[in-house]
Amino acid sequence: MLEYLPALNDHNLPYPDTIHPIVVHFVIAMILFAVLCDAIGYFTRNVRLYEVSWWNLFFATISIFIAIIFGQIEAGLAEPYTAAESTLNLHTLIGWSLSGILAAVTAWRYIIRARNPKELPLPFLGVGFLLTGLVLFQIYLGDLLVWVYGLHTGPVVEATREGLLQ
Repeated sequence: MLEYLPALNDHNLPYPDTIHPIVVHFVIAMILFAVLCDAIGYFTRNVRLYEVSWWNLFFATISIFIAIIFGQIEAGLAEPYTAAESTLNLHTLIGWSLSGILAAVTAWRYIIRARNPKELPLPFLGVGFLLTGLVLFQIYLGDLLVWVYGLHTGPVVEATREGLLQ
């Protein structure tokens, strides 16, 4: 049955390149832009920005689950060596947690929007800034996995296949 699966390429993937970073960059941009629109809208009283923020949160919540699916597939195919394992595990844990947190924040935002779309409570803005901090930490962990540990890069995949990395 394994002969029907596609062969893994030099990135240790069955498709040309990693998909997780592509999708996750949309999620990152939508979350950060939503928080920025909320902050600008709150301080300038431009309530139209609240609608922009809502739709960014809505699509970010859907997209984060797509990013997690590809992240899980690609993490499983990465064959991380010992030095990278703890960072990959933390990145995975925070990614799943972030999906739940983002879904809860989006649900809260939906309730706020349904009650009065022209006002945004200050605590929601504070949660947006906390969410931004969590996203930035997650970006840092993802950067470590690619730029320091080299997961899914040709030389690291080759070294792992040859047994040079444990």
